Amino acid sequence: MTKYIYILILAVLLLGSCSSVPDNPQKVNSLPKIFPDYVGVTIPESIAPLNFAMADGTSQCMDVVVKGSKSGSLHVHSDYADFNVDDWHKLVAANKNGKLTFTVCEEKNGEWKQFKDFTVFVSPYELDDWGLTYRRIAPGYEIYSKMGIYQRDLSNFDEFAIFENTQAPGMCINCHTSNRTDPSQFTLHVRGDHGATLIQQNGHREWLNTKTDSTLGSCVYPYWHPSGRYCAFSTNTTRQGFHALPNERVEVFDFDSDVQVYKLSTHELLLCPLLQTKDYSENCPAFSPDGKTLYFTTAKTQKYPQGYKKERYNLCKISFDPATGKFGNKVDTIFNAVKMRKSLTWPRPSYDGRYILFTLSDYGYFSIWHNESEQWIMDLRTGKSRPITEANSKRADSFHNWCRNSHWFVFTSRRLDGLYSNLYLASIDKNGRVSKPFLLPQRDPVTYYKETIYSFNVPDFTSTKVKLNSRASGREILSDKRTSIHVKM
Repeated sequence: MTKYIYILILAVLLLGSCSSVPDNPQKVNSLPKIFPDYVGVTIPESIAPLNFAMADGTSQCMDVVVKGSKSGSLHVHSDYADFNVDDWHKLVAANKNGKLTFTVCEEKNGEWKQFKDFTVFVSPYELDDWGLTYRRIAPGYEIYSKMGIYQRDLSNFDEFAIFENTQAPGMCINCHTSNRTDPSQFTLHVRGDHGATLIQQNGHREWLNTKTDSTLGSCVYPYWHPSGRYCAFSTNTTRQGFHALPNERVEVFDFDSDVQVYKLSTHELLLCPLLQTKDYSENCPAFSPDGKTLYFTTAKTQKYPQGYKKERYNLCKISFDPATGKFGNKVDTIFNAVKMRKSLTWPRPSYDGRYILFTLSDYGYFSIWHNESEQWIMDLRTGKSRPITEANSKRADSFHNWCRNSHWFVFTSRRLDGLYSNLYLASIDKNGRVSKPFLLPQRDPVTYYKETIYSFNVPDFTSTKVKLNSRASGREILSDKRTSIHVKM
């Protein structure tokens, strides 16, 4: 009997927390302050519901009505705006290339207020990838806590682990990517006592030992050639340092780095003297969509750690012949960041060949920790570049990647609190205009983003779910069975 009394009391409390409805609410001449801030954003038709709450967290109840400019509506009445996934998708699909108007009412101390309506625009451009992949990691600098590579279905809130370091204890899992969002070709790097680079093709796994007598170390920062026959990597000798200033924490700098290309069919590393220079560090490679150009960054080496703030990278390119695996005989600088007293990192060409996204910061290439880092875009048709003011913030905006049709990109940002990096999405239209970015939706966003202790980084789109046998992969890593590679100059 006592159990039923407890259940009844709980039900009354739950109903009492959000039971009344807004009857003649007081009109407020301001937009609602909501978390996440979805006011005025542009979304793809396929995105998960934009659940939100009042930003100050003091409301007792919310009443939200969403009306489509073409047809349909939704109504939620709860502690926060929690939309049914199926109903949400029906409404958004019916209003593609239109807009959704949100009417938000809030109850405090028994009184209801109604804010000015806000709109969300539904893009005419599809986001035609299934989801995102990313690393999620707790903040730390000296030990590897639990971390892994995960994937998220963008149409709902389902997240799946691809590979966690619980399968390979003590290892650092990083540097993953698919070939132009196609996970049938997938790579990731494991750093630690059993370190290796995974190359998976159509479910077949090879663990590579990429250290050779002719190269600096392991292969990291991968980028697939569109043909799937090659994968570009950098190889780096890095060090980590710590700042004594309150607004700066950690710095990673290169004693040396080179760029090289791995040929899958022959297990060869293709080297080029122009990508292994003595006085410069080459880094962050990326192939053009036609596969005939290799973009990379280069910086004059400094004396470390004293000269770390003088380490500044330019964006360069060299030709590449996919038929022969030969490099060109000259390097061209296509963006001179050094003249601006800036450093350029993470060049990512759009898959339609029109743009290159990159990050600018004051120095170095570990921009995820630089508050001044911001995203820029270069139009390859005109050669003109500009900061993406529509998407940048006052805190670190950094690593990014394109979706398959080149109308959406994902990037990391610390704009919420300066401590944790989270994922934002934005669109770019045919005229190069970028929409206001929106935070990756979560079912209960306040709980998820304000209580989680993990940062997101190295995001990428994936056209389908990544399939990796994590248990077998863990055993293979610990076995130290590796495929050897050899160097071809």
